[in-house]
Amino acid sequence: MTDGRTHLAHKAEHAADLETGAIVSVTVQDAGAGDTTSLVETLTTAADHLAVVAPTGLAEVVADKGYHSDQALVEFADMGVRSYVSEPDGGRRKWQGNAEARDAVYPSRRRIRSARGKLLRQRGERLERPSAHLYETGGMRRVHLRGHPNVLKRPLIHVCGFNLGLLLRQLSGVGSPWTLRGRAVLACDALVVALSRAWTLV
Repeated sequence: MTDGRTHLAHKAEHAADLETGAIVSVTVQDAGAGDTTSLVETLTTAADHLAVVAPTGLAEVVADKGYHSDQALVEFADMGVRSYVSEPDGGRRKWQGNAEARDAVYPSRRRIRSARGKLLRQRGERLERPSAHLYETGGMRRVHLRGHPNVLKRPLIHVCGFNLGLLLRQLSGVGSPWTLRGRAVLACDALVVALSRAWTLV
């Protein structure tokens, strides 16, 4: 700040499943960590969580150009994970002495241009919308707590509520308890009307 004071800062990052929209991983890291650095911890946590519920585990990674780095794509290729990471416009690249990075970047380019590359469009709906829901509407853009473990508790609670809403929507067609309550009242009213009509007929 202008008077010499500093704010303690953190960066919350999460990974979502593009098929269901469920958030599978949440991490809180130093605000000074770059996206290509923080991506490793977030994906490691996501892979651990997916290994519990899905036999295939982490198969594909979709990210925007802020997460693009040669080293990250090489690591994805070594793990057998297909990457769909947008590449920033940097002009023509020279690959002399860096064939390993070239062999990882070119397949990612081809995948982005393919029909399956439309996953990048879903990223905005499946990942950016929950971010706005959690951090803007949910009021979590500023959290005044000390230590990353304490800060992490807040997004974890919000993410659990978000995933619970997805589960409720899948099971009952209603995504929030308030909407479910409203439908329960309507159902009771319809039942009372039906019973009153039946009573008048009797």
